[in-house]
Amino acid sequence: MAPEVGRAAGSTAPRSADVALVAGVSRKTVSRVLNGERYVSDEARRRVLAAAEELGYRLNHAARALASGRTRSLGVVALGTAGYGTASLLVHIEQAARESGYALRVIYTPDGDPEGIAGALASLLEQGVDGVVVSEPIVKGDVPVRVDVPVLFIGAPPAPAFTATRTLTVSVGALELARAATEHLLDLGHETVHQLAGPRQWYATKDRIEGWQAALAARGAHEPPLLNGDWSAASGYAAGRALASDRSVTAVFAAGDEMAIGLIHALREAGRRVPEDISVVGFDGNPVFAYVSPPLTTVRQPFDAAAREGIRLLVHAIEKPDAELPPTGQPPVELVVRGSTAPPPSHRGATALRTT
Repeated sequence: MAPEVGRAAGSTAPRSADVALVAGVSRKTVSRVLNGERYVSDEARRRVLAAAEELGYRLNHAARALASGRTRSLGVVALGTAGYGTASLLVHIEQAARESGYALRVIYTPDGDPEGIAGALASLLEQGVDGVVVSEPIVKGDVPVRVDVPVLFIGAPPAPAFTATRTLTVSVGALELARAATEHLLDLGHETVHQLAGPRQWYATKDRIEGWQAALAARGAHEPPLLNGDWSAASGYAAGRALASDRSVTAVFAAGDEMAIGLIHALREAGRRVPEDISVVGFDGNPVFAYVSPPLTTVRQPFDAAAREGIRLLVHAIEKPDAELPPTGQPPVELVVRGSTAPPPSHRGATALRTT
C-alpha cells in the first residue's frame, strides 16, 4: 500500500516530491532517474519509475528546459506535399527523434524555395528548437539566414550562404540508387537507357542524373536526351506519350515511382507493351506499386536508415557540441526487381534462336 501523498490545496497533479515519498528516495534521486542520469542503482531506478507510473507523474519539460537551456525539441523544414518520399522520410524522422527523447515541430514550405526555407527556419528558431532538420531535397539557391543551432540536411548539401552553428549532412544514396537502376536495365541487354528526371533545379534530380550518367559511361552506352517531369504521375504520362512513338526506346529509368506509373499508362495506351517492348524502372520503393500491372521494378530509398543516422548525428551535435562527430555508414542500395523490366525484344529474339 503506497503511503498517503500530500498535495497542495487545489492541486491534482503529482509532483516529484510525491514520487520521492512513494518510492522512498530523495527528490535528487527522482530527478536523476527521470532525466536519464547515471549513478543511480537499478533498484532505486525501478522504484522511482514504478512510483511515477502509479501516480501518473510526467516530467515537467518546461522546467527541465529552464534548467538545461534546452527544449528537447527539433525543428523540421519539410516540403508541403503528401508524396510518398517526403511523407515516409518525415515519419522516420519523427520516430528516430522520439526514440532519442526529442519532440518535433514541423513547418512545411509550399515549393521548397530558398525564401520559404529561410522563413521556416526563422519561425522554428523563434520557437526555441535545439536543432533543425531540412528534410526535403531543396532547390539550388541561397538561403541567407543565420542559425545558432546545429542543422542537418538530408539528401542535399548545406545551402549556399547558409550560416549555422554546425551543419551536418546525411545522404540517402540517390546517386548509387540511380546507378543501380540503370545498370539493371543494361544488364538485361538494353543498348541504352532513357531517363525521365525530376525538376532540374532540385538536388534530388541532380544526384539521380549523375548516377544514370555514370552507369551509361561505364558501359560505353549512348546518353539519350533527358526528359523532365515534376514527380507527378501526370508528368510521367506526358513523357510516355512523347516516347511512345520512338521505336528505338526500349528502356526508361523514371526518377520517381509516380512518374513511372504515369509513363507506363501512356505507353500502354499507345500500344507499347511493358515490359515486352519497353522496360521501366522507378525510384523510391513505394510498396503500393507492387500491386499495379505490371508490378513496378524500383530502387528503394533508405528513409529509415537515413533518418536514424541523421538524428543520431544531430543529437550528438546538440548534446556534445565540442566533440567530433561519430563515423557514418554508407546507405544501403536495394533494387526491387518486379514485372516491369525484361530483356529488349531483339535480345529475347536472339535468345530464342539460340535455344531452338
